[in-house]
Amino acid sequence: MMKLKLKRTSSMMLRAALPAALLALTVAQPAFAAPKKTELLVSAAASLKDSLAVIEKSYEASHPTIDLVFNLGASGTLQKQIEQGAPADLFISAGQKQMDALVKEKLISRSTTLLYNELVMVVPTNSHKAFTTVKQLTDKDIKNIAIGQPESVPAGQYAKDTLTTRKVWDSLQSKLIYAKDVRQVLTYVETGNVDAGFVYKTDALTSKKVKIALRIIPGVHKPIVYPAGIVAETKHAKEAADFYAYLQSNASDAVFAKYGFKLS
Repeated sequence: MMKLKLKRTSSMMLRAALPAALLALTVAQPAFAAPKKTELLVSAAASLKDSLAVIEKSYEASHPTIDLVFNLGASGTLQKQIEQGAPADLFISAGQKQMDALVKEKLISRSTTLLYNELVMVVPTNSHKAFTTVKQLTDKDIKNIAIGQPESVPAGQYAKDTLTTRKVWDSLQSKLIYAKDVRQVLTYVETGNVDAGFVYKTDALTSKKVKIALRIIPGVHKPIVYPAGIVAETKHAKEAADFYAYLQSNASDAVFAKYGFKLS
């Protein structure tokens, strides 16, 4: 009887010790390390915000080791940041001028024309003012007009070119409200803080709070070109080149077209 009792006790002790042993064994095993992600910093024109958000999801899903980070803003501001040594792997501008400046300074290793856009004048959706020409902006009932800063915002420069060509730039100076980028122009119109504003067609299509009052014909301003380029000082040359190629792929073209861009 004593031997039987000892056997049962030993069996019970073994069963009690087994989970602890298994736990210790599990802890001792090295955890599976997730692959380290490469962060790609893309400085891009603010007007690309919505389309790049879609591209980001699809690209990261098919490239799990890549983490795309977008620095969105006015193309001129982004240009200055790159010139001053701010980190960036790719640059997508809403104007050729900014890309050309960086290429000339050898800060871009290679670039290509990615997209085209169209300039439009928008008004709040509840506006009852009908426009047939930008010259109507001189009317007394138009108090404020938003445009991007011409020095740093390509859309602002296109708007200035348009108003200069139509010979109303000087007479509108007291009405102009300058914005840091094209999306801020859109916000000013959406909130009714201005009577009208100049944005890209693609921006206008993202909002239900504005409507297109005028489509600006291309002949009154320089072509609206979106070049993309790889920053020469990138520390992730291969990864940057891969995403640069993806931006020119059929998958990206479909996204850009959906948001109203014209393909190159």
